[in-house]
Amino acid sequence: MTRARTGVSYDCDVLVVGGGIVGLATAYALRAARPGVAVTVLEKEPALASHQTGRNSGVIHSGVYYRPGSLKARLAARGAAALVDFCAEHSIPHAVPGKLIVATRPAELPRLHDLAQRARRNGVPVRELGAAQIEEFEPAVRGLAALRVLTTGQCDFGAVARALARAAGPDVRRSAEVVAIDRRPGVGVAVRTGRGEVLRARALVNCAGLYADHVARLAGDEPGLRVVPFRGEFYRLRAERTHLVRGLVYPVPDPSLPFLGVHLTAGLDGEVHVGPNAVPALAREGYDRRTVRWGELAGTLAYGGAWRMAGRHWRYGAGELRRSWSRDAFARAVRRLLPAVTADDLLPAPAGVRAQAVLPDGTPADDFRFASGPHTVHVLNAPSPAATACLPIGEEIAGRALRALAGA
Repeated sequence: MTRARTGVSYDCDVLVVGGGIVGLATAYALRAARPGVAVTVLEKEPALASHQTGRNSGVIHSGVYYRPGSLKARLAARGAAALVDFCAEHSIPHAVPGKLIVATRPAELPRLHDLAQRARRNGVPVRELGAAQIEEFEPAVRGLAALRVLTTGQCDFGAVARALARAAGPDVRRSAEVVAIDRRPGVGVAVRTGRGEVLRARALVNCAGLYADHVARLAGDEPGLRVVPFRGEFYRLRAERTHLVRGLVYPVPDPSLPFLGVHLTAGLDGEVHVGPNAVPALAREGYDRRTVRWGELAGTLAYGGAWRMAGRHWRYGAGELRRSWSRDAFARAVRRLLPAVTADDLLPAPAGVRAQAVLPDGTPADDFRFASGPHTVHVLNAPSPAATACLPIGEEIAGRALRALAGA
């Protein structure tokens, strides 16, 4: 219990909503910047890192794809190096095998060259390869040219999140969904959870991921966007076919979309994952086709930005839906990179959901997006590479939260 100059008693200085990797990195950064600050993390699930953090491909991105000067470009490059150091310090299994981005069609060659130029502007070491050189790294992969990205790595992001929680030592409350927020300028915030608890804090940090826009509205702030969930479906190669992939292999992405395309990931556990695609989810935590939350779906369908995005990218979306329903179609997409793969080689693997912020004009938000209000900091868009960039993102958010405390 703390007491501010207002005379009000507080349960903590900062409440962090969301026990994923970004929320826990924020708690870690707050305690590093100001060791005496009292931090409480509210996580609606019984376990930490249950959603985006624990359901991704485990890739530490190097910063190749992102617009030079953007938050994603700056924080991914810094974050990748910091994350490798953090994993080493906390004995978390990790590796830095690098990856290939492979052009399989002539039309992709100029985009591959542009990616090489962008990578260099972002300070990411890359090497351009010809078709014959691809086989040196991935004998079963075929392409016209490739970009060898040297600093791409792998780790278990769930393990990173748990290590952050141990290192930060915040008060973590699980099964504590935020259902109401009462914000009083000059005083602070009071949060009620689904268990009936009421906690008072001088500042609130919203790291709610798939529900970030919802929590912002609970606090009385209009986020100016809506989170539209996209399910990413994965397969894994049969054990006797994992020899086909040595490391990480990606296609050349479509620059108009926030998705990287179906790629190949030889994991630290010896399995090879293939995917993901990107299909609209019928719930914000819709990890399969059967999961429908009608209120959430109605909210997406009522949002003009979702329809504008669909109208702009309907052809791409139709292809993704076809690959979702047909393993043969999925295998055909994979054969662009890995000709030896058949549909029988692909076994279902757990899916993830990407929290993609979409603006009212139908444009997917292409950068991390933060917003501040009285006593509040909102993380409104933090999909990939947020896990890679979690440590510098946490520092950015912590700085904003400490400024909110100073004004409390």
